[in-house]
Amino acid sequence: MAELSEAQLDALVEQATVDAYDDDEQLSALHLMIEDNLVTPFRTTVLGVEVTVKMVRLREGSGIVAICVRGRHQQTIGILDLPLPDPPPQGSEWIEAYRHWCR
Repeated sequence: MAELSEAQLDALVEQATVDAYDDDEQLSALHLMIEDNLVTPFRTTVLGVEVTVKMVRLREGSGIVAICVRGRHQQTIGILDLPLPDPPPQGSEWIEAYRHWCR
């Protein structure tokens, strides 16, 4: 996936948040777009260890998080800190839109 421009990221954020009135509603709207469009599971590397991202969730106080699994172990990692693989999974433009919105 090619890097998205500021204008493209702004358009994605606008598309997701058009009916949202405050930050909480915008966060929920962006989470919904990620959840609906991001193809999971996918593999990525976190701190040098390969993990499988099983799903994304909206956690109160934590924002949008990825549920990462390796064997019997499970770890929640904030989407802002989640490294994406190369090539990124389909729908990852919504993660980039969320990151853009958080700035």
